[in-house]
Amino acid sequence: MKLNEKQLAQVDRQIKRLIAGDSYYGKILKEKKITGVSSQEEFEALPFSSKDDLRNAYPLGIQAVPDEEIVRIHSSSGTTGKPVIIPYTAKDVDDWAAMFARCYEVAGITKNDRIQITAGYGLWTAGIGFQAGCEKLGAMAIPMGPGNTEKQIQMMQDLKSTVLTATSSYALLLAEEINKRGLKDKIYLKKGVFGSERWSKKMRKYIKDELGVELYDIYGLTEIYGPGIGINCEKESGIHYWDDYIYIEIIDPKTGKTLPDGEEGEIVITTLVKEGAPLLRFRTHDISRIIPEKCSCGRCYPRIDMIKGRSDDMFKVHGVNMFPSQVEELLQNVDGVSSEYSIAIAHDDEINKDIMILTAEAEGRVNFEETAKKIGEMFKSKIGVTPRITIVPVGTLPRSEKKTKRVTDYRDN
Repeated sequence: MKLNEKQLAQVDRQIKRLIAGDSYYGKILKEKKITGVSSQEEFEALPFSSKDDLRNAYPLGIQAVPDEEIVRIHSSSGTTGKPVIIPYTAKDVDDWAAMFARCYEVAGITKNDRIQITAGYGLWTAGIGFQAGCEKLGAMAIPMGPGNTEKQIQMMQDLKSTVLTATSSYALLLAEEINKRGLKDKIYLKKGVFGSERWSKKMRKYIKDELGVELYDIYGLTEIYGPGIGINCEKESGIHYWDDYIYIEIIDPKTGKTLPDGEEGEIVITTLVKEGAPLLRFRTHDISRIIPEKCSCGRCYPRIDMIKGRSDDMFKVHGVNMFPSQVEELLQNVDGVSSEYSIAIAHDDEINKDIMILTAEAEGRVNFEETAKKIGEMFKSKIGVTPRITIVPVGTLPRSEKKTKRVTDYRDN
C-alpha cells in the first residue's frame, strides 16, 4: 500500500521539522543529507529507525519540540539496558485518546458501557491509554490496574462491568477464577478488549466461553503512541489501523525490502502527525501482512492480519529455528491440552548438547504419558526437534497479571 498524496506531504513535513530541530533523528537526517521526500521511492530510501536508536538517544534525545510543549513521558516495558522514553505533547495525548475511542467504537462499545481496566498504569502506556480512550468516548472507566484478583471480581460484579480490558494472560487468570467460583451467571461482561501479547486459539476459545464475551485484539506499542492504533472489527478478519495517524508498510526482516500487500513480513510504522517524538520507518519486529481486500464490515480503514509473533522471538535448538506461535499451533491440535505451556532451553554438559524442556498442561481425563508421547512425535515430524516433555494438570503453571514469559533460555546465563 503506497503513501497517498496527503500522507507523503505529512512525512515530508515531519522530516523538515526534525531537521529544523536538534533532535537525535534530525542529526541523522542532516548527516545523510536528506531534506524531504516527494515520492514513494524516496520514502522507501529513508533509513529505518529502531528501539536501539531510542536507547542510544536516552533520555530525551528523540524529543522534537521544546520542553515547554511536552506534557507527559512514557517508557516501554520489557526492555533491557537503558529504557526507552517517549515524550508526548498535548496534541499527541489527545490524538492517542481519539484513536483509542475509535477502537472502542469499532468494538461496539458505547458511552453506556462500564469499562474495567486491569492493565498497568504509571510509565507503561496501557492503563492510561485504555482510560483516556474511555473518557474520550464518554463511557465509565473503572481504573483497577493489575492484580488483586479478589477485588477485580468483586468490582466486576458490584459495578456490573460490561467491558474487560487486559492482557490475554490476565484475562485467562480471571476466566479461570470465575469458572472455579461458579460466578459466570453473576457477571455482566459483554466484551473483552485485550492486547500486549499474542494468544493461541485455545486460549481465545476458553476466555470467550468462560467470560461469555466478544473478543477484540487491540494493537499498539509505546514507541508509536501505545495501544489503540488499531483493532479488529466484528468480522474478525484482521486489525483495522488508523491511516490518518500512521502509515504501515511490511518489509522482509532480513533484507529490509518493502513487500507487496498480502505478503507476510515485519511491520514498519511511520507516524504522520506525532509531535513529541515522530518516528520514520520504525521497525516493530511484529510479524503480519497487509490485507489487500476491503473488509466486509464496510469500513475504509486498511487492515493488517492478526499478529503472528515477533521476528526477535525466534529461538534456536539443534540448528532449528522456532517461534512460540509454532508451539501454540501444534499444542492446540492435541486433545485435552490447555493453552498454557513453558519452554526451558539449557546446555547439558554431560552429553554436550542443548536440550529443550517443554512443560504443558492437560486435563485429567487424558493419559499424561500418552499425551507427552503424541506431542513429542508431532514436534519431531512438524518442527524437527524432539523436546523432553512434562505434562502437568491444568492450573499448575503460573498465571500472569501481565505478559506470560513462554521461553526461558539458560544457555546465556
